[in-house]
Amino acid sequence: MNFLSTILLLLLACGAPVPPAPPAATSVAPAAPPISVDSIPAIPSYAYITGKFDPAEHPDFVPVADRYTDGDPYLLHRDTYAAFERMYAAADADGVKLVIVSATRNFARQKQIWEAKWRGERLLEGTEKADEVYPDPADRARAILRYSSMPGTSRHHWGTDIDLNALTNDYFEAGEGKKIYNWLTTHAADYGFCQPYTPKGDARPTGYEEEHWHWSYVPLAKQLTDYAATELRDDAISGFDGAQAAPQIQVVQNYVLGINTSCR
Repeated sequence: MNFLSTILLLLLACGAPVPPAPPAATSVAPAAPPISVDSIPAIPSYAYITGKFDPAEHPDFVPVADRYTDGDPYLLHRDTYAAFERMYAAADADGVKLVIVSATRNFARQKQIWEAKWRGERLLEGTEKADEVYPDPADRARAILRYSSMPGTSRHHWGTDIDLNALTNDYFEAGEGKKIYNWLTTHAADYGFCQPYTPKGDARPTGYEEEHWHWSYVPLAKQLTDYAATELRDDAISGFDGAQAAPQIQVVQNYVLGINTSCR
């Protein structure tokens, strides 16, 4: 009998309680640290340029007054808004009325627009069901990209871009629309605005089709465009139907960066 056994017998004989055996050692993994979510992304940052935030909660965004819009509620970055108000006043003094018909759209809103077109629920230019006409994903993406951005790649994520008065080029080719467009092409740059999607040709061989209505606030948008040029990658664009086409069509180089050089 060894020494420990002798002690145990003596304790039992005296009625003393026997201490419980220590629990067997187990390997417990440390708790995972909480995931940090940046609900107010910095400018610039990856979350910001891809629109993965709520502009209504971002301190740099402000609501657009109803007098400037078509009646829908819109938000813009405060610098863009201040510049637009100055431009609006100058245009109004010249007898030109500028009306914002679209402004900031985050990733979630752009996804709704894109997927409705991808699935054929929303016709392309009012005539084509993309899922029927373009069964190949790359072809379908290019067709939608004539006038709509992939989620995560839109300048409308940034709070720098506005659509004015109408969403068809025909409107700006005659009458009141032509008067508005002529004023913008003459004066918008004085207030920091540029038309990113001019006619395609030697100077702009890739990208979206011409959009007379789309104007971008360059002092802020240039910084974000430069950031996208170095940080945004085709293979990281995800989270929506058709995202697999992004690397095939090189969406960053051909669309995000395929803009009027005057806006760079």
